[in-house]
Amino acid sequence: MGLMIIFGLVTILALFAVISSFRNKNFLGLFFAAGSTAVFGWFTVMTIIHNGFPVAH
Repeated sequence: MGLMIIFGLVTILALFAVISSFRNKNFLGLFFAAGSTAVFGWFTVMTIIHNGFPVAH
């Protein structure tokens, strides 16, 4: 459960980074922020699918 929360928070922060870098026209930052959003978002979704919410023991 804690891992899913951490991945979710990192995904939300990466989304804010995507918006901020898009507004500032920082394309290298946009590339890395979008990549981080995609990877950590995928980890979050797959952790929820694999372990369930709430976590099944």
